[in-house]
Amino acid sequence: MQHSVTLYHYPLSPFCRKLRMVLAEKKIEIETIEEQFWKNRPEFLMINPSGKVPLLKMNGKLFSDSQAICEYLEAIFPDPPLLPEDPEQLYEVRRLVFWFDGKFNSEVTSRLLDERMFKLIQKRGVPDSANLRFALGKLPDHIDYLHRLLNERRWLAGDQITLADFAASAHLSCVDYLDDIDWSRSDLVKPWYSALKSRPAFRSLLLDYIPGFQPKPIYTDLDF
Repeated sequence: MQHSVTLYHYPLSPFCRKLRMVLAEKKIEIETIEEQFWKNRPEFLMINPSGKVPLLKMNGKLFSDSQAICEYLEAIFPDPPLLPEDPEQLYEVRRLVFWFDGKFNSEVTSRLLDERMFKLIQKRGVPDSANLRFALGKLPDHIDYLHRLLNERRWLAGDQITLADFAASAHLSCVDYLDDIDWSRSDLVKPWYSALKSRPAFRSLLLDYIPGFQPKPIYTDLDF
């Protein structure tokens, strides 16, 4: 069955990036529309009152919330599987997804994106140095947590790649775009991330570019 799929997204949103990886991994062809969500475009608010991205339009129906969309796609496009059937393994995947979409995002991703990029784009003043220090101070703790997970597992939630790996790498890719990650901190996290960067599902993310914010060459280097 041919599906008509349109994704409203912002390139450096970790939630959009997670969903884009899922769509690409499942080989679902999409049309993308970049939505500068902070502008509250009336046409966008008409179809999505929350004003948030991502928003997926598939076969004329609208779907919001990245995690709800990912689980919906898993149900109707089960191959390749990104959520395990075993209840304990499924719990672990969801726990880690919520860790990164919740804790990591609130402590690191959203703060760095806002202070280093969105404040400038939206002309909301200068970066808050205390907020930056907080985020950069928390980041090593999260890298260490990833290291502990990967010391026991091939992928974050077990022996198979799952949505947990996509969620984590989506957030790390945004922070890496800003050149804020010390990859030398862990000899396990770096090769794990490199393996994800090398997947076809990740490649379109490396082509994203935010005008006025040029990533370092290491960002697109698969063998960094």
